[in-house]
Amino acid sequence: MGSLPQVEDLRLVTAIVRLGSVGAAARELLISQPSASQRLAALERRVGERLFDRDPTGARPTGAGREMAERAAHILQHLSTLVDQTRAAARDRPLTVGTFSSLAPLLFPALDVPVNQITDHGDRMIGWVAEGSLDAAVVAIADQVALPPGVIATPVGRDSHAMLFPAGVPGPAGGRRPLRDRVVVAYTIDLSSDVLRARLTALGAQTRHAATAETAVRMARAHAVPALMPRCLAEMYATAEETVTAAPVRNVLRLTLITLGPPPPTLNPTTLAGRLGLTRPVPA
Repeated sequence: MGSLPQVEDLRLVTAIVRLGSVGAAARELLISQPSASQRLAALERRVGERLFDRDPTGARPTGAGREMAERAAHILQHLSTLVDQTRAAARDRPLTVGTFSSLAPLLFPALDVPVNQITDHGDRMIGWVAEGSLDAAVVAIADQVALPPGVIATPVGRDSHAMLFPAGVPGPAGGRRPLRDRVVVAYTIDLSSDVLRARLTALGAQTRHAATAETAVRMARAHAVPALMPRCLAEMYATAEETVTAAPVRNVLRLTLITLGPPPPTLNPTTLAGRLGLTRPVPA
């Protein structure tokens, strides 16, 4: 790589051809004439050919010099558009956005622009954002895991659990154990599954775990039992004949936007919270 001409070499060659002298080229490039002469001599040694015939009247390109000047002008023209084209490509490239599978049917339709959609586990997607292979991820475990250096965690909103009762399934009973002897299908989006199961058991429920929100709803309907899941997902799946109520267990679910820099305008957290039916966090 050390034998390749530098951009300054290319600019000098094209300027000498256009202006007809090393001195005039030096003035245009805002360098001294000795510096320009030294750079030209070094370039000729590197190429192994004389590029200009120089005398007191000026500098005239040799065949090799004319060839280099033409190619240099072509290269400089491409370089002049490099930054603008790179920025334009970055603007035009769709974002690659990830989230967990249960939130995907709610999140991706809420976005105003097309994105490359990825679904996977939250911890894995956080790692992908950190390495730069994913532009952003919406996860529910950001406050429960150690985040890699460099990522930015922006709160999107809060949610809570709710109970979805399929048509014909009675609502919760009263008393200290409102779920006594009832089967409850449970699904959550964070790492609190074991704690949630224990709390439901304490309320008298026989808990069945579901792998996704859709699975929880289908199990509840198939077996005519209630399902416990995040409110935003329960409301998305509930039909007009089904009922969604507050859950007897209370805990806060936090959705977070993970990025390497400030959130892009197309992923505005306030807008996302409203469209996902979340409560925005209270400013500190």
